[in-house]
Amino acid sequence: MQSAIDILERLVSFASVSAHSNLDLIRWIRDYLAEYDIRSELVPAPDGQAKANLWASIGPDAPGGLVLSGHTDVVPVEGQPWASDPFTLAQREGRLYGRGTSDMKGFIALCLALVPEMRARPLRVPIHFAFSYDEEVGCLGAPHMIAELGRRLPKPALAIIGEPTELKLGTRHKGCYSFETEVTGRDGHSSQTQKGANAIVAAAAIVAELDRIAEELKSSPFSDANFEPSYPTINVGRIDGGTAVNIIARHCSVHWDFRATPGADPTLVLPRLEAAIASTILPRLQRVAPEASIVTRPRAHVPPLADEPAGAAETLVKFLTGANQTIGLAFATEAGQFQQAGLSAIVCGPGSILQAHQPDEFIELSQMAAGEQFLRKLIDWARQP
Repeated sequence: MQSAIDILERLVSFASVSAHSNLDLIRWIRDYLAEYDIRSELVPAPDGQAKANLWASIGPDAPGGLVLSGHTDVVPVEGQPWASDPFTLAQREGRLYGRGTSDMKGFIALCLALVPEMRARPLRVPIHFAFSYDEEVGCLGAPHMIAELGRRLPKPALAIIGEPTELKLGTRHKGCYSFETEVTGRDGHSSQTQKGANAIVAAAAIVAELDRIAEELKSSPFSDANFEPSYPTINVGRIDGGTAVNIIARHCSVHWDFRATPGADPTLVLPRLEAAIASTILPRLQRVAPEASIVTRPRAHVPPLADEPAGAAETLVKFLTGANQTIGLAFATEAGQFQQAGLSAIVCGPGSILQAHQPDEFIELSQMAAGEQFLRKLIDWARQP
C-alpha cells in the first residue's frame, strides 16, 4: 500500500499544466487502480485534444452512491520565484511543496491511497472517482464526463468536490462565465485615420461599457453577504489587438469574465453590452467600414453552487466532520456543474485556497492527515447498512 505522500510525489511529477496533455497522469492513475482490480473509464476530450477525464467506481453496481471529484490540471509556474523545482515534491517544516499540492493533487492522492481500504471490506454504497481535465481554464473537461452520467456511467446521488477549503463545508460559490468579444474593423496607414476603422478604439469603448456595468453591479439585488465581494463582478483580463504603431488596427479581442452570485446569470450583462455595441460602438465603425463587425462568443460556463439546506451532501459531510458551520467560496468549482446535473453537491477538501496558484504552493502535513481521517470516516459510512 502506497502512502498518500508517495502518491502525491508521483502526481506532482506530472507537469499537467492546462496548456499540455494530462494523459500521462490519467494513465498512471488508471494503471494504479487496475492493480486493485478497479476498472476505469476514460472520457476523452471531444475536440481531439490529448486530454481525458477518468471515471472509476468502487463497490456495488447499484444506483446512487457518491462522487469524489478532483481536477488533474494545474496552473503554470512560469515567472514565479519558486525556492525548489515545482514539479518535484519537497518536504520542509511540516509542509509539502509543489505545484498542485493544495490545488488539488493532495486530495486525489488521499483518494488513491485509501483505495486498498475501500477494497478490503465490502462497501454498501458505491464510491466513484471523477478526475477531470481543464478545470483551471474554465471547468471545460468535467461537463463531458457529467453528460455521460446515467448513460455510459452510473449516476450517483451526491458529489464531494475536494477543492482546498481546509475541510470546511463550502455549500455555495459564485459562477464564472467567460467571453471573448472580437472586433473587426478596417486597417490602413496611420496617417490616414479617416479612412480606417480602428478595432482597438472600439475595443476600448467596449471595455469602458463593461466597467460602467461593473460599477452598477455593486448595488445589484443579487448581492450576497456570504461572498467577498458580495456583488457580481466583471473583470477584463486580456486585450489582444493591432499589428504595428503605424497601422490602423483591423482586429482586437477583449477577453472578460462575469462572476455571478447564485441566482444571477450573464443576462445581467450581455443584453446591456450588446445594446451599447448596436447603438453606438458598431455604427461608428461602420460609418467608414460597412463590413466591420463585433461578435461576443462564450468561452466558459461554470454555474454557481447554490445552497441546499438539509441537502444530502451537506447532511453527510456535517455528519462525517461534526461541523455545523458552512461557508461561501469566492472561487468557482465543478460543484455547480454536478448540481446542475441533479446531484447534491458540496465543496470540501484539504489544503488552503490561499496557497493555490502561488509560487511555493504547499499543503500542510496536518491537512493531509485531517483529509485522510475525513475519507476514512466516509469509507466507514459507505459500509453501513
